[in-house]
Amino acid sequence: MTAPLVGPYATPRRAQRTARRRDRKVYLRSHPVLFALLAATRRRPVVRIGRTVLVHGAEAYREVLTRVPLDRTAAGTTGGAAARLTDGGLLFDQDGAGHRAARRTLATDLGSGAVARLRPIWQGLLGERLAVLGPGGHATVDLVELAAELAGATTAALTACPADPLLLARAATDAAAATARDHLPGRRRPGSADAAARAAAELTALLPDSLDAMLAVAAVNTTVAALPRAAAWCADAGLWAGLTPVTAPGLAAELLRLTAPSPLLPRVAAADATVAGCPVGRGDRLILVARHAARAQDDTPADPASANQAVFGAGPHACPGAGLARAQLADLLLALAPYRPVVVRARVDRRSALPGYAELRMRAGPRAEPPAGPGPRVRKCAP
Repeated sequence: MTAPLVGPYATPRRAQRTARRRDRKVYLRSHPVLFALLAATRRRPVVRIGRTVLVHGAEAYREVLTRVPLDRTAAGTTGGAAARLTDGGLLFDQDGAGHRAARRTLATDLGSGAVARLRPIWQGLLGERLAVLGPGGHATVDLVELAAELAGATTAALTACPADPLLLARAATDAAAATARDHLPGRRRPGSADAAARAAAELTALLPDSLDAMLAVAAVNTTVAALPRAAAWCADAGLWAGLTPVTAPGLAAELLRLTAPSPLLPRVAAADATVAGCPVGRGDRLILVARHAARAQDDTPADPASANQAVFGAGPHACPGAGLARAQLADLLLALAPYRPVVVRARVDRRSALPGYAELRMRAGPRAEPPAGPGPRVRKCAP
């Protein structure tokens, strides 16, 4: 058996199991029936259940995203939800050259230049909000609230939105939660359509441009789901001591693979096709299990680079904000590392669009140190 998180991330197997057990509870408590079904069928690359096709295998996953024609506006898909949320959104329901041009523009907006421009914003917030953690102290920080503020501030800067960052983040998470049931099979709750319409109206009041609204939904919900879970894993697995500016980017990419914050990509086939030998008909629902394509259940995947990318899609359907997400997580881990924080309270969010925490409180661990700063470091003396 291979050691978990090899190289600079190697930790005792017991600590790694503790981290995995806590993170698994996020899935099982948010959507227990769905994820039990996915776990039971994951050993087969493709599984058909009626007119729904579950796609688990990494090759089959890439095949769907790069070769199978997809209906971007079908009900129960990300694009369909986007169209209803934004009254005909820009990015997800375009075909051909228009779709490709919009994605290229967004990729540029979220590329390395955006990271350089936005990094001072989130680093400033991290420095301010984490300052309450000190060696020997009992103060705690809710990383869910911190992630929401960080995501809201970043999105506000990207979209030139003057709204309060937490207000913008709440509007984006509420809109996503209200439309999340469109992605899952089953009956809709009474009044769910009205709730989705109200949530969409609140978001579009802050961001009238449909592309900005969808950017907010994607960026905020992924950040709020991903950052607290990755930090909890880091704490449980005892990874703080090995964190440096050199190792943080690689660890961030690996933690995003292990936690797979966007575990499912719901799609609908626009034409007949074959995926891993399984016939797929036009109109069939495709549930792409990004979590399994990325081998999140494995400590060490056979192809780490490919697995790390799988959580962000593939080909023309790859997430253009992957680099920004990895940079944010790396900076959060580096900001937390001097405090060696431990989890003191974790409460799963049962209504969010993505599996995540409603609250994740951490406090400084027994080996915490003052973070390095521009001035001299001062050692506290025991009373």
